[in-house]
Amino acid sequence: MSSATEAEQQDAPVQLNRVKPVPRPGTWISAAVALVLGAMLAHALLTNEKFHWDTVWFFFREVRVVQAVGITLLLTFLAMVIGITLAVTTAIMRQSSNPVLRWASLSYLWLFRGTPIYTQLVFWGALSALYQYLSLGIPFGPEMLTFKTTSVFTPFVAAVLGLGINEGAYLSEIVRSGLASVDPGQSEAAGALGMSKGQILRRIVLPQAMRVIVPPTGNETISMLKTTSLVLAVPYTLDLTFVTNSYASTTYQTIPLLIVAALWYIIITSILMVGQHYIERYYGKGFDGPRRIGRKKSRGLSARQQAILDTGTTSASPAQEVTP
Repeated sequence: MSSATEAEQQDAPVQLNRVKPVPRPGTWISAAVALVLGAMLAHALLTNEKFHWDTVWFFFREVRVVQAVGITLLLTFLAMVIGITLAVTTAIMRQSSNPVLRWASLSYLWLFRGTPIYTQLVFWGALSALYQYLSLGIPFGPEMLTFKTTSVFTPFVAAVLGLGINEGAYLSEIVRSGLASVDPGQSEAAGALGMSKGQILRRIVLPQAMRVIVPPTGNETISMLKTTSLVLAVPYTLDLTFVTNSYASTTYQTIPLLIVAALWYIIITSILMVGQHYIERYYGKGFDGPRRIGRKKSRGLSARQQAILDTGTTSASPAQEVTP
């Protein structure tokens, strides 16, 4: 009788304990508090007539303001292109065995990181007053080409150069740290396979260094978007901040015009943050652990259980792993 009972127990399906998620009352409490505070803030903003939301909506779509948004984006893009180019170049120069290249890059970093961006923009704007004519030719010899400084260094060009050259000095350290994060053994192995230094840099080092370079570069891009408001020092007067301030000074609607500028900056920053997220995810493939690649996280599992599940060696349903 006992043997029959044991056989029935062995043939019976295995009853697994149902995992229940750990109660998290703090999550619901914090969500309720955040919701109440958000509703209070929205009510305080929308019901206050002194914000003049009709004026905000009118100038938000105004032609000159929209054009200023485009110019601000163009300034940001061109400045970052110059900054990234200079950053990669100077970061490679700092790793060079040539002491002249190392000291030249260090001097560039020392000068442009040691002076305020506003001061540099004023200098670039005053370049035409310091040098009315620029020339190309043999050093200390005859001049082959001479042109007026104001015909080349327009306020827009001066603003782009001032922003880009300053940004390159800060991005250079970001790029250098990214290059240093790659194991030098990989470069040595690639060299042993016959790859040139340029090939090693393009195909081995930079693709892996991008994982470290992209996040702070994204932050610098967002910061550059708002740094364009300083181009008044050149002076350049077609950016978003100057245009909204000029409308505020003529209409005496300071707060609504500040809100217009803030809304546009927030919208652009949000788009840049989304783009940064996808770029980081692209270059982070293979470095973020199995959870990025595997299934969605199952509720109620511990970190160790989830790690085992993400390896793909076990089934998501433990009952399927039971051997009859």
